[in-house]
Amino acid sequence: MSETDRVRERYERRREVDRSYDNLAPEHYLAGQAKDRALAHWMRTCGLAPLRERRLLDIGCGSAGDLLGLIRMGFEPSNLVGYELLSERVADARHRLPRAVRIECGDALEVPGPQESFDIVYQSLVFTSLLDDAYQQRLADRMWSLARPGGGILWFDFVYDNPRNRDVRGVPVKRVRDLFPHGELRSWRVELAPPLARRVVRVHPKLYTVFNAVALLRTHVLCWIKK
Repeated sequence: MSETDRVRERYERRREVDRSYDNLAPEHYLAGQAKDRALAHWMRTCGLAPLRERRLLDIGCGSAGDLLGLIRMGFEPSNLVGYELLSERVADARHRLPRAVRIECGDALEVPGPQESFDIVYQSLVFTSLLDDAYQQRLADRMWSLARPGGGILWFDFVYDNPRNRDVRGVPVKRVRDLFPHGELRSWRVELAPPLARRVVRVHPKLYTVFNAVALLRTHVLCWIKK
């Protein structure tokens, strides 16, 4: 079985968990706000403004939640491309997004097009579902080849293993550096550890911000790897 087929199996096992995901739960929307703040900081400091002129490829775009947010933050829909392995998520993305956004279904290793055709190649929570090191490196190499000089890789993922979920594996920043050895990497810690977030918001949602102020309690990173 290929790693691509294994990824499909992993996501199939998580289907019921995904269906029960509650966007209105404080631990989820507060985490999303923390991610948005980190993205806004990256946009202000990455040197790629104005964003409406930049082409972006979202690897593993899912049901398009991130693409919708990027449009809200200033990207032009016609400059956005999403690539997704699972056909049902592709259908959701096409339903939710403006028609100007191009959504393709398939293995990200086979993204068509010439090298250096995107200013930003983005992945969010994809590599932690790839348990084969060689496949991770092949995908990283393909992403790097698609990024233009002066642009780069925008990365969002968690850094620690989840002992309750064997279908994922944390990707620490050192591993990100190894995957993109020729890039100039900056990183920001984002999002309070989910188990801790669930506990503190039961007391009061405002405690999320208090605990999230401690960088060591954050489990995700946003990285910009400049080419």
